[in-house]
Amino acid sequence: MILRLSTSAERGFLVVAALGLAVFLSYFSIRNALAEQQAGLETPRGFSLATHLEPGNARNWYLLGRYWQYNLEDPDPTRAIAAYRTSLFFAPESADTWLDLAAAYEFEGDVPAARDAFRKAKEAYPLSAVVAWRYGNFLLRQGEQDAAFREIRRAVQADPKRAAEALSRCLRVDPDINTVLDQVLPASRDVYVDVLWDLLGDGKTEDALQVWSRLAALHPQLPLSDVYPLVDSLTQKQQLRLARQIWDQAVTFTRIPQPLDPPGSLVWDGGFESGITGAGFAWKLPPVTRGVQVGVDAREKHSGKYSLRVSFDGKLDVNFLDVCQFVPVQPSTAYKFSAWVQTRELTTDEGIRFRLNAFSPTGVSPVLTEDVRGTVSWKKIEIPWQSGNDVNAMQICLKRNPSAAADNRIQGTAWIDDVALLPASAGNAHP
Repeated sequence: MILRLSTSAERGFLVVAALGLAVFLSYFSIRNALAEQQAGLETPRGFSLATHLEPGNARNWYLLGRYWQYNLEDPDPTRAIAAYRTSLFFAPESADTWLDLAAAYEFEGDVPAARDAFRKAKEAYPLSAVVAWRYGNFLLRQGEQDAAFREIRRAVQADPKRAAEALSRCLRVDPDINTVLDQVLPASRDVYVDVLWDLLGDGKTEDALQVWSRLAALHPQLPLSDVYPLVDSLTQKQQLRLARQIWDQAVTFTRIPQPLDPPGSLVWDGGFESGITGAGFAWKLPPVTRGVQVGVDAREKHSGKYSLRVSFDGKLDVNFLDVCQFVPVQPSTAYKFSAWVQTRELTTDEGIRFRLNAFSPTGVSPVLTEDVRGTVSWKKIEIPWQSGNDVNAMQICLKRNPSAAADNRIQGTAWIDDVALLPASAGNAHP
């Protein structure tokens, strides 16, 4: 539609109206910009000017309330409460404002008013993890344990990253780990893993075992790395058999194939098939070492898909003691150790061998196998090994002794596969 103005008066009126509207809009735009600019100063004068410029803006009143509540130099809870209540008059659905109002009331000792404000926050945002968390902690401070635990559980359900802190806070109220696990933590893989790592970081291995039992009951899919801290903690406490039980259990929860070790063998992944190294009961491979390269090999193997390859570059008389694994054993028990070894042009009078270290309170008792050098097709090395009456653990390591000969710089390659440790009653370790 085209508006036709027939007289100059009508045209003048339209111009005046347009100018008035422009001035009106400009005024509100400028006022809004000034209010934001003043609030951005984060000073009491700036927040107050912002509320005067835009008295109906709930956020400006909220910011003024937070200033008076959390200003460390000159806090004024009474002014904070007044500002929050004004903010809520314009925006009663603001859960954040209700929460800060509740905190201000609690600081002033008005517990009933604080409780009412927390409940209003829940009404405004019933699914909020922050609301449930702050309300739950308020109830903890009031000694209302059951209600507090229910709210904190809701917070963890909405935000699993709060699990570790939730457990820590609730254990201060009730030190019974199982009660807190039952009432506070939802049965969730992510929740349990988070809590497990936190407990182990604080050295609380026994509590961590309780969490692990609940996690394991879920039969979760999880990376083996999630169990490394628990296994390492138990190993440091000399609880190797329990650590190995948990390791074997965790392996069943991963997507890696079960190592095809001989039935009954105490060596884990003796065929180097899993791709797991460096932690728990996996093989510990050396870092980059001068004169030696270590890695798996898919071309040369005795069985399975891989073997371990150790290559010497001929530049050094290498003193090598690496590629190790801890093994829990029974005291006073006869075992048979075996491994398959292949070498190609492995020089010097000192080849590669295995060292078996028995750990006991009186020290380490090493036993060495024969060495293999030169060029040898796959050869089975085996020796009997006896644990002492106080031995609960041993370590298997690949070893190359330094040579005293003039031509002592070792060169060539060795492959290792199908390492096993079997109770002597079980017969041969591997065909």
